[in-house]
Amino acid sequence: MSSNLTRLMFLAPALAILGIFFVYPILLTFYYSFTDFTGVGAPEWVGTANYDRFIARDRYPAALGVTLWFTIVVVTVQTLLGLFFAAILHRLPAIRNVARAALFMPAMMSFVIVGYVWQFIYSPFNGGLNSLLTSVGLESQTRGWLGDPDTALYAIALAHVWMFAGYTTAIFLAGFANIPAEIDEAGRLDGASNWQRFRHLELPLLAPAVTINVILSTIGTLKTFELPFIMTKGGPDGATRTLSVEIIDNLFRSYKFGFASALSIIMLVIVVIVAFIQNKYLRGREDVA
Repeated sequence: MSSNLTRLMFLAPALAILGIFFVYPILLTFYYSFTDFTGVGAPEWVGTANYDRFIARDRYPAALGVTLWFTIVVVTVQTLLGLFFAAILHRLPAIRNVARAALFMPAMMSFVIVGYVWQFIYSPFNGGLNSLLTSVGLESQTRGWLGDPDTALYAIALAHVWMFAGYTTAIFLAGFANIPAEIDEAGRLDGASNWQRFRHLELPLLAPAVTINVILSTIGTLKTFELPFIMTKGGPDGATRTLSVEIIDNLFRSYKFGFASALSIIMLVIVVIVAFIQNKYLRGREDVA
């Protein structure tokens, strides 16, 4: 009995913090999602009206579509790019640590700094990207990258990938470090090329690193808010208006705490479902590998 009491005493602070800062806010948000709370006064119960509004108005399913597509683009490119860099650095130990630090540095920067830097790069007036295109004779390809609905989301996705590709690379490098050296040596003795060793020996053993990268990238990108808000504020014409931008807009501009809470619960459910499916599928592939 004393042993159980001792365990409970050690767990109590962590459980209290978890309950106060995680469980309670979720439960409160869930309650507010069924009210018309505006941040002041007593909330009035409105049932499922907030959720009905999400379905009835096209802009909110559209924002969900933007969020999902943005996530697919970012996670796919970021994972492949991180794997590419890690595979190269794994074979270049002389520069591995320096390159890893350089690649990881953008992930340590503030979203605000990254957003404004890439805003300048994409600027239609003397921006870095348009200046580069002009200098190599591709002036016809210059445009207002963040002002064009066809390119704005991909421009932000590129900035997001640039920021976190080093983080993904670091995880893959840790995966490479866990591969026994004997496996690579056996492949060399059998005459396998670099690509053959990577494809048939290393890649299957990197399955746990792939799982971690994909799940973390997906969760982080699904709830992304900072870069779309800083760089375009959801424009142009809603092309970069993610679900997180809608939540912040309803919360701090319209003071519709109830509806913003409903959007938050919808996002939470989507994140949990997507993460569960990914985890189940990718863990299954680890067992096969």
